[in-house]
Amino acid sequence: MDWSDDDVDSVIDAWSEILPGVDLTPLDVMSRLRRVARDLQGVREHAFASAGLRAWEFDILSNLRRAPDGESMTPSQLSAATSTATGTSTYRVDRLVVRGMVARTDHPDDLRSRLVTLLPEGRSAVDAAMRQLVGAEAELIRDLSRGQVATVVEALRTIATVSAKPAAPRRNGRRTR
Repeated sequence: MDWSDDDVDSVIDAWSEILPGVDLTPLDVMSRLRRVARDLQGVREHAFASAGLRAWEFDILSNLRRAPDGESMTPSQLSAATSTATGTSTYRVDRLVVRGMVARTDHPDDLRSRLVTLLPEGRSAVDAAMRQLVGAEAELIRDLSRGQVATVVEALRTIATVSAKPAAPRRNGRRTR
């Protein structure tokens, strides 16, 4: 493995000269994380495209594929699962209906609701995209041992827990704690 300096090291070195008393460890970690996230986005988009899907299509189809009730969900469940507004979710489901990936049916238990159901075409596409994605992501971590992978996963869990907390309210332009 090549441990030579990269562009993050150059940034850290420059800021160390400018602010010699500041611990730049967080910048070192988060700059690398941001770069990996950017690169990972491209890997994911390529994996989805290889199966003829866009990221949002994969998101909806994968939620339906994992649904416990026979690959069907209500539009409001899909909206919540994909963190999108109901109007956005409806528009996206409409596009997938047109492509023959999902169907809308009446909800048997609620006359006011409908069910969105994954069709065989959607199942094939999302499964192909997932296989492609897992293969591409495995390539990215191929040089890590199982122990290193476990360490990265645990560290990212911790960061995600902290970053998901809402920011403290501001009073007079300052955060309160």
